[in-house]
Amino acid sequence: MTILLVEDDRLLADTLVDALRHGGHDIEHLDHGDRAYDALRNAHGHELVLLDLNLPGRGGLEILEALRRHDRATPVLILTARGAIEDRVRGLDLGADDYLAKPFSLEELEARVRALLRRHTPSNLLSVGPLIFDSMAQRFSLDGQPLALPPREQRLLACLMRHAGQPVDKATLAREAFAEEEFGDNAIEVYIHRLRKRLSTHDVQLRTVRGLGYLLEAS
Repeated sequence: MTILLVEDDRLLADTLVDALRHGGHDIEHLDHGDRAYDALRNAHGHELVLLDLNLPGRGGLEILEALRRHDRATPVLILTARGAIEDRVRGLDLGADDYLAKPFSLEELEARVRALLRRHTPSNLLSVGPLIFDSMAQRFSLDGQPLALPPREQRLLACLMRHAGQPVDKATLAREAFAEEEFGDNAIEVYIHRLRKRLSTHDVQLRTVRGLGYLLEAS
């Protein structure tokens, strides 16, 4: 997912870029309102826009208004130190999807980014960092490259992606991924081990949560 960050505070921008890249996102950063206006007033190709309101050059509200003239779909999260209710209301009225006042925690920002991307991702696509599963085509990609898997590993990984961010126990995996077909007690552990090796050099983590099951998440 490509995110455009429009923020003129260099320290904050560097922090956000590092955090979001660590979460598996591609980031483009612009620090001037005029450049952001030029980038967004026509087709742009970004999946999400993080937009400060108080910018040099054109302000964030003017940029948002220009974007919404031709693009009503791309989610926009406003980031601003302004506390005035009228700014918040104006931004939402112009089509912003969410609003986060500075100072904010990275954890809250990342949670809102994930929520907005989920809300606007086609329902047939599941993503965990750089790992993407197209449930309609039954295809995986990792870091933009096709990921070919044997059938059982494919079904297991698809199940884990549907439960991404929460532990899944063996009974659930057996029921949802394998329709409770008969195989040895250690079979799931073998498939988990194979998947872990495939994902280990990428920003995706498949780990065992003692007593709860297996957890798939972005590193």
